[in-house]
Amino acid sequence: MTDIAFNQIDTNGISMRIAEAGSGPLVLLIHGWPESWYSWRHQITALAAAGFHAVAPDMRGYGGTSAPAAAEAYRIDHLAKDVIGIIDHFSQDTATIVGHDWGSMVVWYTALFHPSRINGVMGMSVPYGGRAKLPPLDSFKAAMGDNFFYILYHNEAGGVAEAEYDADPRGILSRLYASPASPRAPAKITDPRRSAGGWIDRLGEVTAQPDWLSTEDLDYFVNEFTRSGFRGGVNYYRNFNSNWEITSELDPVISMPAAFLSGAQDVVIQGADETALRNMMAPVMADLRDITLIDNMGHWIQQEAPEATNAAIIEFLQGLSLT
Repeated sequence: MTDIAFNQIDTNGISMRIAEAGSGPLVLLIHGWPESWYSWRHQITALAAAGFHAVAPDMRGYGGTSAPAAAEAYRIDHLAKDVIGIIDHFSQDTATIVGHDWGSMVVWYTALFHPSRINGVMGMSVPYGGRAKLPPLDSFKAAMGDNFFYILYHNEAGGVAEAEYDADPRGILSRLYASPASPRAPAKITDPRRSAGGWIDRLGEVTAQPDWLSTEDLDYFVNEFTRSGFRGGVNYYRNFNSNWEITSELDPVISMPAAFLSGAQDVVIQGADETALRNMMAPVMADLRDITLIDNMGHWIQQEAPEATNAAIIEFLQGLSLT
């Protein structure tokens, strides 16, 4: 980590911690839930070595960045302005933005809200297919009924989700940070109904950490969430319907060059292959370029397969002719 510098900047009315390295065209790396800048530790130095200025923030609500209390402070337009504020901090007209998990939603919508400021956008794990026909939470409730679904759990009144995670950060993180083939103990809760309990006990304990996650790596994440708590990150989920409402007038087509990367076994893409993903994304992307699926890899792709991820990002960046 000696090549990575840390700074505190002001953006969009909040204080944000950023990790950065290198010089050259600006590339922002936007993490998801429950993560931090540290999720990009393998990419920051690789992009710097390839001739780019790589910047990975702790997003609003995480780590060393401000965490407003109100759920509405985490609406997608505010998150997009946070990203634009980073570009402004470096006095750049444009930047390339790369996002993973919730970070993918942030970069897709930053590209829609502020197309003149983004020269290329790459999402990881969460593809973009345009605006849903119905409010997302309504669709989830109709599909799940009385059964547990973590997004609906995150939307329950009283902060029950963050209370569970705050009480056992290592429990939730160690169970989520796993590969498809990671060995697990049986789950303590097998009843699918929400009334049977929260989330941690539904996830079998990982009995052997994956090779890509050292004890020190897990400790770093645990310490960050022990310090900051989980409320900020959970608040992102509380804006699904608000985000749907405020984007109704947006042109849904992403205009600049775009790309997508995922583990082939990532549960988010539900087994979709390259053809299915292209058919989903091409109608709402004016210049869809690469779709990369990495075999035998799951959701935490930039940590599970850092070299392949770095190669895909750098290939996309070099195709933009930024230098």
